[in-house]
Amino acid sequence: MEDITNVFDFYNSGAEIGRLERGLGVIEFYRSKEIISNYLTGSGQTICDVGGGIGRYSEWLAEQGHNVTLIELAPVAVEYANKEMKTPYVAKVGDARKLDVPSDSCDAVLLMGPLYHLMNLSDRMTSISEAYRILKPGGLLFAAGISKFSSATWALSVYGNGVDFIDDDVYMDMLKREMSTGEHIRPATYPRIIADAYFHTPEGLCSELSDGGFSVVGKHAVEGCVWFTPELNSKWEDPDRRARLLEILHASETDDSMMGISPHFLIVGKK
Repeated sequence: MEDITNVFDFYNSGAEIGRLERGLGVIEFYRSKEIISNYLTGSGQTICDVGGGIGRYSEWLAEQGHNVTLIELAPVAVEYANKEMKTPYVAKVGDARKLDVPSDSCDAVLLMGPLYHLMNLSDRMTSISEAYRILKPGGLLFAAGISKFSSATWALSVYGNGVDFIDDDVYMDMLKREMSTGEHIRPATYPRIIADAYFHTPEGLCSELSDGGFSVVGKHAVEGCVWFTPELNSKWEDPDRRARLLEILHASETDDSMMGISPHFLIVGKK
């Protein structure tokens, strides 16, 4: 197994606290819930949220009446989840590559982080195999990927507006590596950005799920093309404007040509 100490340290420092309640995280959280809801029917399903951070998705799923277990690498995140929990679910420390969960026991598994924080293909495939093992026949896997163009498109969206990272050779070297290999290596001079990760193409993530035995039954751009809308969060708070933004998203979210421009995408696999 690869050394993921820097990922552990990043999330054990509380990096996820508040992330989905501010900025683009608000849209990411809303849209991910929307997509997942389209596949989960009824209540009372057994769901494992693997690498689920501080439990934002676990809490939401528990509120929907599901039986949820959060498994997270960072003890600080698990402690936070247990402390802030309002609707009961199980939160415990664990590794996506070796799950302490019985085989054929889950109706759905969420991998909303592990597949972009495991740099080595062998480790990603191990986590996919573990998800496959614990799912019941017909169970669903929701796998999140980050586009390998996400850092570049974000940097371009703010270029010239006081955030001129593109002018920095160190940052540009990071971008070039991401776009050519998918490998995101955080420079020491940028300690606030996401820890080392593997940024996928949608086709690449679909292939990994297929190689792990899953049938791909859906693929969705999460933030799609609306993420670079000027003053997006204020527009999102306006019900009429949000409805128009969602109309654009819904019309384009499954289009292959839209996937790469979306910072995140969700691939849905069926056992």
